[in-house]
Amino acid sequence: MHLEIVSPEATLYSGEASSVTLPGVDGGFQILDNHAPIVALLEKGVVKVKGAILSEKAKKQFTAGKEAGEFVLAINSGTVEMKDNRVIVLAD
Repeated sequence: MHLEIVSPEATLYSGEASSVTLPGVDGGFQILDNHAPIVALLEKGVVKVKGAILSEKAKKQFTAGKEAGEFVLAINSGTVEMKDNRVIVLAD
């Protein structure tokens, strides 16, 4: 699936990913390839991305996760939309 993570300052990541785990206001949840359409609010926590290949610029924003091939981004709040196998995360 295609993933975009955008902050008010810049696009932090744009590329392919195999899964995204997000801190929803009603609890954490995961989005996988071909997930049903969804729009959700996000709260303070971490966004975990698997299966992504980060550029040198993106690596400055993310930290390595506990699992191999996992990258983590801390956020304060945000919104996520999944539609047509495309995930857009608007993060603060």
